[in-house]
Amino acid sequence: MQSDSKTPQEYVASLPEDRKIAIEKLRKTIVSNLPEGFHEEMSYGMLGYVVPHALYPNGYHCNPKLPLPFMNVASQKNFIAIYHVGIYMDPELLDWFVSEYSKVAKTKIDMGKSCIRFKKMDEIPYQLIGELASKMSVLKWISIYENALKK
Repeated sequence: MQSDSKTPQEYVASLPEDRKIAIEKLRKTIVSNLPEGFHEEMSYGMLGYVVPHALYPNGYHCNPKLPLPFMNVASQKNFIAIYHVGIYMDPELLDWFVSEYSKVAKTKIDMGKSCIRFKKMDEIPYQLIGELASKMSVLKWISIYENALKK
């Protein structure tokens, strides 16, 4: 579900109370762990963590007017989703995350190519999400992204 919110603060404020608490905690966890250079904004109707045009003027190849996306967080109808494009494009990072998730979670991972879904707010491994957010620098992300475009 895409939001019409203009700012991350407005997005969080618009959520039901149980989702608001979880999304705000995820937001704080991600922001405090993201390497320098990533920027928080509304992106695709959800919280977005992007490489701004000031650092990567080419922007996103599908729409160069948009900054290069990296992570998103959204309150969907039946779950909270974390979208991490780095997991999708870096098999080593994916393997690390899946392995670490099994050490801290009570349930099996519910995951798509770049989407991690949490149906129960009390089962979100915040510390692990923070570690995931910290694992890739802006320069590494740009390099992985550009190498994928060349293929």
